[in-house]
Amino acid sequence: MGYSECWDYQRLLFERMLAAKAGDAEARAQIEREAGWLLLVEHNPVYTLGKSGKDENMLVSESYLRSIGAEFFHIDRGGDVTFHGPGQVVGYPILDLERIGIGLRDYIDALEGAVIDLCREWGIEAGRVAGASGVWIEGDSPRARKICAIGVRSSRYVTMHGFALNVNTDLRYFSHINPCGFVDRGVTSLRKELGHEVDMELVKSQIVKHLSEKLKIEIYK
Repeated sequence: MGYSECWDYQRLLFERMLAAKAGDAEARAQIEREAGWLLLVEHNPVYTLGKSGKDENMLVSESYLRSIGAEFFHIDRGGDVTFHGPGQVVGYPILDLERIGIGLRDYIDALEGAVIDLCREWGIEAGRVAGASGVWIEGDSPRARKICAIGVRSSRYVTMHGFALNVNTDLRYFSHINPCGFVDRGVTSLRKELGHEVDMELVKSQIVKHLSEKLKIEIYK
């Protein structure tokens, strides 16, 4: 799915949730029983730079990106620059954290924890790194490499944006950036760690299961 199209859809749901919280009767009726939505997508090749990101972490020009079939967007999430593309599961939870009963820090911990549990299902030990969001492998060593980036926006405890888990991602795209602003840490994927292609639909079902457990909510189609 194109990034711009998905971003517009995210914002539609985000604004609907905010309107419901502000007392809009029609918006409230549309989401009477729900705490929000979870979008799981694969994007066409695209680079996004968060509101606190630095332009110098984008190592090539926008014209070069166009020449390789990639797009570029400045967006309103936290974090620096990252890549989205085929073979990557990108998750956008648009959730009312007040209805779930957690704060923003616990929410980010839940996203990270769900991915850590998923990696463990595949026999990969992953974890957190102090001062660096996302999920890492060998995070406390010179071989530290990120397998999942996380960047969110929240307003009145409603979230948007989310996480990007590298499953079968072509990691060469990351050579055009300092991923998440880091110049001394690498990136990886499930495929690279395991040495074989990974079933994307299975990974999507696993991330739904683990997010449901961590957030203590039911996620259904």
